Amino acid sequence: MATNTANPLGEEFAFDIGGPVATYWVAILRVLTGWWFFHAGVTKLAEDGLAYTYGPVYLRGMEGTVLGPLPVWMGENLAWLIEPGVPLFETLIGLGIMFGVLTRLAAFGGAFFMTLFWVGNAGYGHGLVTGDFMGLLLMITMAALAAGRYYGGDAIIERTDLVEQHPKLRYILG
Repeated sequence: MATNTANPLGEEFAFDIGGPVATYWVAILRVLTGWWFFHAGVTKLAEDGLAYTYGPVYLRGMEGTVLGPLPVWMGENLAWLIEPGVPLFETLIGLGIMFGVLTRLAAFGGAFFMTLFWVGNAGYGHGLVTGDFMGLLLMITMAALAAGRYYGGDAIIERTDLVEQHPKLRYILG
């Protein structure tokens, strides 16, 4: 009886972070994350237009959370910004991430939103790792991996003369 001593997981398949499998995965993850945020925003726009009144109500209800009186103050004094801002910014953040345009800027905006949702929802019955926290991690991942450079619009934008002349623009791209 012959025994094959070769490693069946040898060199046939590798998950190299710079390889094509990783780039495809980052692009797929980017599109799905963008769609998630886009859908949340466009649904609010379809239902309420730029008058998303639940946003300020939600903030005023955050009295007993870690953030204390800050969200309550925001709900009472910034309703004029929050009502149109939440659906509009969720939609724009989603589009930016989905198409890979200004991805880091969009991801930082998404991370800001997800931080507020994570702290505000305070649904820590199963620990600190909640769905909102996972959304925050997705947004940070999009920014850290410069996900727009993988089959996204940022890959094209970064080759333009404008970005070549102003390389600091790459900080919001990617």
